[in-house]
Amino acid sequence: MNLTIQKNDKKAYLLIGIFSVIVFAAVVFLSRFTIAVDLGFDKHIFAKINAVLNSLVSVLLVMALMAIKQKNIAKHRTYMLSAMLLSALFLVSYIAHHLFTGDTKFGGEGMMRFIYFIILITHIFLAAIILPFILFTAYRGLLSEVAQHKRLARVTFPLWLYVSITGVIVYFMISPYYM
Repeated sequence: MNLTIQKNDKKAYLLIGIFSVIVFAAVVFLSRFTIAVDLGFDKHIFAKINAVLNSLVSVLLVMALMAIKQKNIAKHRTYMLSAMLLSALFLVSYIAHHLFTGDTKFGGEGMMRFIYFIILITHIFLAAIILPFILFTAYRGLLSEVAQHKRLARVTFPLWLYVSITGVIVYFMISPYYM
């Protein structure tokens, strides 16, 4: 298989590192602000969009796994790049949701509250660290460095799948408390 991109590890590490830090900083920084503006529609539509995007990413990740197990590299690549694109759209929608609505407090009690916070905390932690893993894994795949790509994917895939699935679970658990 031909290289899709030119190999330049030093530049790739630098760009992936800078991009990952900028995205993380933007999410943290922008989560501290709320813009009070009437958009003319329910601002929580962004949360629904996020859940749909996360669901689609989860499906694409599983389809990509099935494609690579069938040795269909072209389909695998298409599914993975599509998952990355939808994840980027998710990020934009996520930031918009939090900018326009602020935080929503979970109103559940007892064991449900405990379960919610366990899922939420693990989701947030892994979501915060997954981006460079995704980008490094994609970089190795686009270079056709199969051994390195597989080694990274063994860690990246389950973490990314967990983040996308738990994002949907968090949405369903918190959505009754949107005002």
